[in-house]
Formats: sequence, structure tokens, C-alpha cells
Amino acid sequence: MTNELLLIGSVIFIFSCVLLSYLFFGKTGLYCLSAIVTVLANIEVLILVNAFGAEQTLGNVLFASTFLITDILSEYESKKAANKAVWIGVFASLFFLLLSQSWLLYVPSENDTVYNAFNTVFSSTPRMLISSLAVYAVSQVFDVWLYHKWWAFTEKKCGNKKSFLWLRNNGSTLISQILNTLLFTLLAFYGTYDMQTIISIFLSSYIIFVFTSLLDTPVIYLARRVKNRLDKKEKMG
Repeated sequence: MTNELLLIGSVIFIFSCVLLSYLFFGKTGLYCLSAIVTVLANIEVLILVNAFGAEQTLGNVLFASTFLITDILSEYESKKAANKAVWIGVFASLFFLLLSQSWLLYVPSENDTVYNAFNTVFSSTPRMLISSLAVYAVSQVFDVWLYHKWWAFTEKKCGNKKSFLWLRNNGSTLISQILNTLLFTLLAFYGTYDMQTIISIFLSSYIIFVFTSLLDTPVIYLARRVKNRLDKKEKMG
């Protein structure tokens, strides 16, 4: 039960940080957080755990938060701002990939005690990061595009720009996450695990994304209050 409680705690903590970043730092805070979580997710995804009766990788909640970030930016800032967050995440991942691989080129001192641990972790990172870079860029750009397609649809149907936020939020994320989960699972783990494990990772990861997508809906509604507060603050100078 420990793993389950930790995953639930991670959802609460990470989603709260997304909201607080927007509250205190506006869209700049979301840009920064997008860079941080994409790097951390690519490290955390190396860990395989059992939780909720299935074998799964960590990093799913962090990856899910990037979709929340782009949805908030799409809704309250602009499509351009959402796409900017995507490319900031790609740049951060590429920077981390190159830097982490350079660490492994150093010859450690005789007194070094951590090089072997670093080598174990980061020698596995390139495939993960390259897979993640490709999949992240494709799925996130698709998510932003689909979000605005849903927005055009809901606005046309009800004549109100603000209505059906829950539909465009979940409608874009749930579909994009199928693409994200399938591509990443195949690119990152094919040949590393047997097919049964890969299918288990795919299903468990997508189920988590379904729950996190539903759970981030209240957060994106709270972000509307944050946006109103930021607009008032800006008007007051």
C-alpha cells in the first residue's frame, strides 16, 4: 500500500505546485516548471514498481502534469504560450541528455564513491530521453492542437468561450495520452522487457493518465481564479 499512497501524494503535490507556480509567477512559472518536470520525469521513469495491482514505471504523474501545464496555458494565455512550454521542455530534456552523458566521460578519482551509481543510472538514460523527446514533442503539439479544436467546437455549440472547459481539457488530454503512452512504451522498452511486461506498462500507465486527467480538471478550474487574480493585479499596476 506504500506505493499507492506515494503515487496519490505525488498527484496532490505536483498538481498543487503547478497551480502555485501559476499563482506566484504567472506563465513564466509554468515555463520553468515545464522544464523541470520533463527532466525529472525522464529520470524517474527508469524505476519500475508495483502499484494498484499492476507493474508500472514512475514518471507518469510528472508527464501528466506537462499536459495540465499546456492546457492551462492554452486556456488562459494563448496557443503560442502553450507551444512555447512544449519546446522549452524539449530544450531542457536535450540539454540534460547531453550534459548527463558528458559526466560519464570523466575518469573518476580513486576516492570517488558515486561514479558507478551515476554510470548505472545515466547509461540507461539516452534511450529514455531520446524516446521521450520524440514522443513528448509529437504528443504535446498534438494535444495543444486538439485542445483548440475542441475549444472551437464547444464555443460553436454553446456560443460561450468559457463553457465546457472540462470537455476540452479531458477530450484533448485523454486522446493525446493514448498516443503518448503507446509511442513511449514501444520506443523506450521494446527489447528491454518481454511483451507481457510492455503491455502491462502501457495499460497501467494509461490508466494512471486517465485518473490524473480527471483529477486535473478541478485544478484547471482553480487556475481560472488564479488568472482572474493575476489580471486584477496587472490592472492595479
